[in-house]
Amino acid sequence: MEVKDISVGFCLTGSFCTFDKVFLAIEKLVELGAIIMPIISNSVNSNDTRFIKAAETKRFLKLTTGRDAVNKIIDVEPIGPKVLLDIIVVAPCTGNTMAKIANGISDTPVTLAVKSHLRNDRPVLLAISTNDALSGNAKNLGLLLNVKNIFFVPMGQDNFKSKKTSVVADMSLIIDAVKLALEKKQIQPMLIDPK
Repeated sequence: MEVKDISVGFCLTGSFCTFDKVFLAIEKLVELGAIIMPIISNSVNSNDTRFIKAAETKRFLKLTTGRDAVNKIIDVEPIGPKVLLDIIVVAPCTGNTMAKIANGISDTPVTLAVKSHLRNDRPVLLAISTNDALSGNAKNLGLLLNVKNIFFVPMGQDNFKSKKTSVVADMSLIIDAVKLALEKKQIQPMLIDPK
């Protein structure tokens, strides 16, 4: 499946160290003709970090997608009732966001967008990036592996020697994972040695 004219809700949450790779995926989706609705978490909307400032992220999204980032719960509510999107991508998906999605908590723009979108029997693609995927959040990852219409970007331990429970998705595989998720297929292998 191609992504030309596919409407993508592209959600960013606060694993800021992966933004450079995620931005490349957004640029590529736009280049391939996807229509992007950028959605950002409260953390991305307001936090300046050593990796990037909030204003820079919002400026990148506006210049690349032609749309302002959606950053309010009220603005994502219509996603479900109006069937606005073909797929939602959450990249990066932090442990906090993963836990909320797994447990049905929809108190942020990203988690409500996912909840609202899932009601339409359409795919959600998660690109996990969290230091506790193999500890405190392992149960949530396990829950989501069994949820209909939830798919994953291939992931692996990013530094098993110093961060034994950390997992990060290979953001360079987002486009391939989107194409398969649109067909309701999980890209394989799901567990990889991340780049």
